[in-house]
Amino acid sequence: MTLQQLRYVVALAETQHFARAAERCHVSQSTLSIQLKKLEDYLGVTLFDRSLRRVMPTPLGREIVARAQNLLRETEQMRALARSQRSDPMDRTVRLGVIPTVAPYLLPRVLPVVHHRHPRLRLLLREANTENLLTELHMGRIDAALLSPPVPEAGLHLRLLYHEPFLAALHADSPLAKQKRVSLQALAKERLLLLEEGHCLRNQALDVCGQSQPHNEEIKATSLEMLRQMVACGIGCTLLPVLAAHSPSAGDKADAHVTLRPFQPPAPGRFIALVWRNRQPLQETLQRLAGTLADHLPKDVTPI
Repeated sequence: MTLQQLRYVVALAETQHFARAAERCHVSQSTLSIQLKKLEDYLGVTLFDRSLRRVMPTPLGREIVARAQNLLRETEQMRALARSQRSDPMDRTVRLGVIPTVAPYLLPRVLPVVHHRHPRLRLLLREANTENLLTELHMGRIDAALLSPPVPEAGLHLRLLYHEPFLAALHADSPLAKQKRVSLQALAKERLLLLEEGHCLRNQALDVCGQSQPHNEEIKATSLEMLRQMVACGIGCTLLPVLAAHSPSAGDKADAHVTLRPFQPPAPGRFIALVWRNRQPLQETLQRLAGTLADHLPKDVTPI
């Protein structure tokens, strides 16, 4: 059974005449007759009563004609949808994963611009750590992810967006807070507060401070805001990405006890990238989305 045969069935039912049906379908009358007979043989039923002056569907034929009409309408809607998608690559739904140390600090600053530039683009956001996002990316549960390299690049396309410096977050009474710039060596001697396992920023902080494992780690934070509160309580110090350090929560009372200091050169930091599968059908959409993000980044970071 083919869609073309169904078109012949519908045309004959509507015109009730073989010649007019063939003309509508731009085929010869013999071709239309042969294809209809093949369809009847395939189904094992007679669709049309040919003994009448006008060719009329049989009772069962009327039901099949109605179903064929529905199928052809659905097919045309699918073709129309495909045409509209080809004409506007930003008329899409994109499932976007974002790591927790980026989502609340970058998205509020860039999403209004994305919605303004691409009003027909629909973003479905998913916040998770890097490992889970990569798993969901490879399984096709999300279309792209905003995360921090390095990541396994097999089968993935990585578009670097920006470099974000780290700041030292210190209790206001810490001797290091009195310095204009903090050295990594000095920070490594302090009690370093970290996120729990699974966050890429945890490993980055350990690498920056030259530690393979944390010293005397008793408390693991679930978020950067928890780290900030722990520093405010005098429990230790930590590294904050600059966007998180300058987030709206910096006006909270707890931050009166937190001092932020840049590092001595070369200052540590991290890259943030948009990552998607190489064979992703939304290639042009994601390239344009990445371009919009790269063109409207906060001033605290360095575009790549």
